[in-house]
Amino acid sequence: MKKVFFIGIGWVGVSALARYYRKLWYEVSWSDGGKPSFVTDTLEAEWVSVFFGHNEANLGDNTDFVIYSEAIITKPDLSKQDNLNANPELAKAIKLNIKSLSYPEALAEVVNKKKCIAVAWTHGKSTTTSILWVILSGWDTDASVLVGAPVKQFNNSNLYFGAWDYFVIEACEYKRSFLKYLPFITVITNIEIDHLDYYKDLNDYMNAFFALQNQTSGYIILNWNDPNCLKLKDNSKLQIFVYDKYFVDFKWEKIYFPEFNLQIPGDHIEFDAKLAYTVAKLLGLDDDYIISKITSYSGIWRRSEIVWTTKSGNLVMSDYGHHPTEIKLTLESIKQKYHDKKIFVIFQPHQYSRTIELLDGFKTSFDSADSLIIPDIYFSRDKKEDVEFMTTTRFVSELKQNYSNTINGNGLENTLELIKEYDQKNPNSSVIVLLWAGNVDDLRGELVG
Repeated sequence: MKKVFFIGIGWVGVSALARYYRKLWYEVSWSDGGKPSFVTDTLEAEWVSVFFGHNEANLGDNTDFVIYSEAIITKPDLSKQDNLNANPELAKAIKLNIKSLSYPEALAEVVNKKKCIAVAWTHGKSTTTSILWVILSGWDTDASVLVGAPVKQFNNSNLYFGAWDYFVIEACEYKRSFLKYLPFITVITNIEIDHLDYYKDLNDYMNAFFALQNQTSGYIILNWNDPNCLKLKDNSKLQIFVYDKYFVDFKWEKIYFPEFNLQIPGDHIEFDAKLAYTVAKLLGLDDDYIISKITSYSGIWRRSEIVWTTKSGNLVMSDYGHHPTEIKLTLESIKQKYHDKKIFVIFQPHQYSRTIELLDGFKTSFDSADSLIIPDIYFSRDKKEDVEFMTTTRFVSELKQNYSNTINGNGLENTLELIKEYDQKNPNSSVIVLLWAGNVDDLRGELVG
């Protein structure tokens, strides 16, 4: 039995790939530099313990290969090789000439042997990919699916191991990772600049999507209503355009979208469902089957998820939103569903570089919030000059220009006290929304009634 060791198993995509290799009867072990989390807890409940902390003793000498999360590359001022050598497990693997692959490289080795369906754009990847899981798992279309978030309907797993030749993946654009994949179908429906610690500007970002389109062998599904998607228009390609809420143009026919009775509110969720519907129609599935599956969809972890109630009866929601457009759409859908409640938002920006570059967008994202707390800015791969320039105080001051109800939480501990104070003074009145891609979700355990 071959042995594979995963470094950074707490990252959702890496944990999904570990599940895949276990399905192939590999002996799997892993480590993580963080602390126990929802992801590691579910893995340990399934079969094996996690080594917390990185130590060369964790890696057996007889390991066949290593797969690592690129999140271990944390020092932007160092070269990639120096970053890798800074991890004792990876340094040992390199010393012993053990084959070592980054997560995107390892995923490419799997999916490039199959008919890959790549869901690749700025917002909504996990939702569309997980809806495709619900549609394509079982029946005659038993595709494998890898999602960047645990799916509620499948015991909070993030991998489905199917028998069909298709493999659906959430393809991330960070560091042009998705260019390692050779898709048969690519879905691109919104393009907004992100990952400013890597991409120089929008043109640089767009070039990555042009390259992905060029290496797609079959169909490219694009959003006609997104101006950056329209820049990808190329008559030499098999492009399929989705027209907002109305219909999809397959070139050989136009199909008007049926009505979906979704369990989750929000126009953006409905649009993600229509993208999944479009892929399913391409694969030959009939309407009744697709609609029944979409109607059963109940969502994913950390996406507008309410699972807690405070001692005072207020709802607590956790959401992974950290880009201005995501935040705006998420809060609008929450306000739509809970129109009789106040929306009390705690937002932790992710990365100083992203906060600087997307500042104008953040300044128009919180129209649906009645109150807003910024506890801090989460540090991740940031340069010293960015940290010194965009302080939490400065960010709060910028937001106050449009949202006078914004306050500086002065760290997680003080933010927790502010939330508790609000909760006590406003019982049974509010939805408390934690927006984050960092560690602000750690507060939720202190708020549960």
